[in-house]
Amino acid sequence: MSTATLHRQPIETVLDLYLVCSVLALLGLGLVMVYSASIAIAETEHDTHGAYYYLIRQSSYILAGLIAGYIAFQAPLHVWREYSPYLLVGGIFLLALVLIPGVSREINGSHRWLSLGVVNFQPSELMKLLILVFTADYVVRKAAYRNHFFKGFLPILCTLLVVAVLLLREPDYGALVVTIAIVLGIMFMGGMSLKVFLILACLLPLPLILLISLEPYRMDRIIAFMDPWADPFDKGYQLSHALIAFGLGEWWGVGLGGSVEKLHYLPEAHTDFMLAVLAEELGLAGVATVMALFACLLVRAFSIGRTAIMHGDHFAALVAQGIGIWLGLQAFINMGVNMGLLPTKGLTLPFMSYGGSSIFVNCLAIALLLRIDWENRLKRKGLSV
Repeated sequence: MSTATLHRQPIETVLDLYLVCSVLALLGLGLVMVYSASIAIAETEHDTHGAYYYLIRQSSYILAGLIAGYIAFQAPLHVWREYSPYLLVGGIFLLALVLIPGVSREINGSHRWLSLGVVNFQPSELMKLLILVFTADYVVRKAAYRNHFFKGFLPILCTLLVVAVLLLREPDYGALVVTIAIVLGIMFMGGMSLKVFLILACLLPLPLILLISLEPYRMDRIIAFMDPWADPFDKGYQLSHALIAFGLGEWWGVGLGGSVEKLHYLPEAHTDFMLAVLAEELGLAGVATVMALFACLLVRAFSIGRTAIMHGDHFAALVAQGIGIWLGLQAFINMGVNMGLLPTKGLTLPFMSYGGSSIFVNCLAIALLLRIDWENRLKRKGLSV
């Protein structure tokens, strides 16, 4: 009944067009910039397809993500909630699997990827979505104990610690920061005691500082962040060249394809530091456009969550708002790193940076967000989900 009714509705009553258009614009602009930023490295390192190597792979990632998102959209929200504990266990298993020698693939000293033949999969990206859905379900189920530390907060804290240990073993410090923010953000919006939240907010920097001090490379990143020009040819090399790219772009950029920094000067130009290339080629106008698209996505996510609350579906509301926190925070961190406002972390710019795992999981998240919005619209019309 509901599906047939859906197909009879005009498109504007089915999909949030602002959300869809902003995501498609980010995917399209990201595809163009991945191609532009990767031309030099593709011609040098890959004989197959030459300059089009990363363009072809990124296009296939986007296509796979859109197909997976369409399939995920078909699943009712209650199915996601019902299977959230099992999905989380599966995610933890994958995180543990990458730590087994010979099973995972090592890149730049990190064991974050599982080889799937022609592509590599990064379980830490999927974990962000799985722990988000699980935490939203947990908060709703334990609403009666939201102010009780042992019955309410301690179980989810133990789950988070297990995930944190596995992420640190890879290591994936950036994914850990985002995962912690997702869990705490959802619990705070779910009504967690303000006193407990403030205590955690005050205590959380201590282990993070300890983790930074225990690893020399993390301390080097902090030092480079504080003054990249003190050692521009070593510790501050990446950040200094990112800042040069922003400076060269000025208001309108040097023109699409005209970046100099992408010519083997700026490391990771098509992944973590793609925004710097975009800033050089499209200028402040291009960066402002990207920020506006992410702002639109963030506003729509929280608006969908607010509508779900009005219909009494607190699980859907927390999932929608959690997706907003996740994508908004990760975009903010990546932009901050590129601009020298935050220390360097291995976090991609959602929907835009090169990477199959990130694109795939981001598309799943948007599909889930659209599903929540779709069910909100059915409820508003008095139809069954």
